[in-house]
Amino acid sequence: MKAEQNKMVGVDYKLTVDGQIADQSRPGQPLEFIFGTGMLLPKFEAAIEGKEPGDKVSFTLEPKDGYGELIAEAIVDLPKNIFMVDGKVAEDILFVGSQVPMSDAQGNRMMGIVKEVGDETVKMDFNHPMAGKTLNFEVEVVSVRDVTPEDLQGHCSCESCGGDHECGGECDHNDGCGCGDGHCDCH
Repeated sequence: MKAEQNKMVGVDYKLTVDGQIADQSRPGQPLEFIFGTGMLLPKFEAAIEGKEPGDKVSFTLEPKDGYGELIAEAIVDLPKNIFMVDGKVAEDILFVGSQVPMSDAQGNRMMGIVKEVGDETVKMDFNHPMAGKTLNFEVEVVSVRDVTPEDLQGHCSCESCGGDHECGGECDHNDGCGCGDGHCDCH
């Protein structure tokens, strides 16, 4: 069976960025997704379309085909007082590199990365962590099968974000649920 529209596909993968492994599947735990439903980057799916179990492919995605270019306007200085919890600034989350879940005025959830902590402001970057990066993939298709009713029940089996929660809740592939680069096995 070939990787094609509406098939459940399992892949082992390694993602290298700037010469370093940025993410990879765990041995015996392939990334599973329903092909053609927008769960993964379109160019990732295009690279494995038509492949069968055992087929291997290596490919590179430029930023425009991955998570986009860095957007300067997505790096902002916020007043430090918005990070107050119970009347005190939440110092435990305010350090360079910390990922902080936030909401905008409309209630849209987003993940920001602390870039700098000043006396009165915090510089936050709301770009995707892989924005502006060239993505180098090594992928092996390990399984292709028909989709089952259980596959359509809407859960996240990403171990590092606690697993088995509703996709509409914590995990939407790019919100930093703790899955490294945000690639959760949501369906």
